[in-house]
Amino acid sequence: MDDTSGTLDEALERLHAAGPERGGWLSNHAPMAVEALVRHGQGPSVHRWLDLYSDKLEDMPSPYATVTDRNWPEALGDPRRIADWTAYFTRELADHPWREVLAQWWPRLLPGIAGGATHPVIRVGHAVRTLLGGTRPATGAGDAPAGPPGAAEPAPGPRTHELAHALGYWAARHAPLPPLDRLPGPVPHTAADALAAVPRVADQSGGIRARLAQLAAFPVWPAPAPGALGADEARALLAELVRAAAHRYATHGHGEPVMMVHAVTAPNAVLRTLPALPRELWAPSLDAAWAASAAVLAAYGPPAPLPPGGLPSVPAGATPAERAEEVFARAAAHGDEHAIKLTDTVLDVAAMREAGDDLALAAALQGCALIEPIA
Repeated sequence: MDDTSGTLDEALERLHAAGPERGGWLSNHAPMAVEALVRHGQGPSVHRWLDLYSDKLEDMPSPYATVTDRNWPEALGDPRRIADWTAYFTRELADHPWREVLAQWWPRLLPGIAGGATHPVIRVGHAVRTLLGGTRPATGAGDAPAGPPGAAEPAPGPRTHELAHALGYWAARHAPLPPLDRLPGPVPHTAADALAAVPRVADQSGGIRARLAQLAAFPVWPAPAPGALGADEARALLAELVRAAAHRYATHGHGEPVMMVHAVTAPNAVLRTLPALPRELWAPSLDAAWAASAAVLAAYGPPAPLPPGGLPSVPAGATPAERAEEVFARAAAHGDEHAIKLTDTVLDVAAMREAGDDLALAAALQGCALIEPIA
């Protein structure tokens, strides 16, 4: 849905004084949640939602050491430099078209996609969607929807600044997964089969970094192609992965309802970003998205699925669009940021098919049932 009210720009400006974390490691979800709310017609509730969320916001950390074009490799993955990385990308995006900056940094950041529990790449996906025109600013506002590559760039505004914050957070929390072997056995034919074959880590008692450190092997997916995987094929496989991850949340999200959301939203953030990237980056993006989704499932997946009949009933709207709209309205009323972001992704999945996708919608309703609503 188009945003002609300026609500999203106002909300982002309000949020950019805050840092991307609180308590030293918990992520600030507000920029992502408000983008989803506005996109799905819930703009009038955004500022009230931010008022409720405000206790979870902390000021941007103080600068530590300036990041430059020469010293960035040593600064990568240093969370003390969150403010410095944000300032670096703010300068870069003021001097260069945002697509150019994104294309340069995407392959540098992809190996650390699991850093910050995948929140940074998810935030990048939301930021890119606004710049590609997923929601539109009020007349005269900065950051008008971007045209094709080579078109004149709008002056930096709240949406470009949001991309700077998102990329800065990713660079500061960049954390590659441990070296992984290939799980022996046949190559799964589908993304759903591949996710089902991901082995759980042995000890699920610690935080995400302790769990990811235990990763040893993943199934091979997709099957190795005789030649290089084409960009369009990579995009189709990534869409298949997002859909399979949404369906798996429906049946396995109870393992850890909040953290399991990211197995769905992280690959979808990559899928949203593909149109802004050179096509030669699409295949490596698929590989990174698969690794991120599989890592979260390995870290938090339960030993068994829900018993049959354990899913909520999907609203009986006359059309797929009406059912989707009702499900998002329920997520907005629930208010938790993870429920909102999961439902936002689920609506992308449902839109992939003309008849909709009721199992994906059930995943969103399951998230609302399992996750504590906002106070």
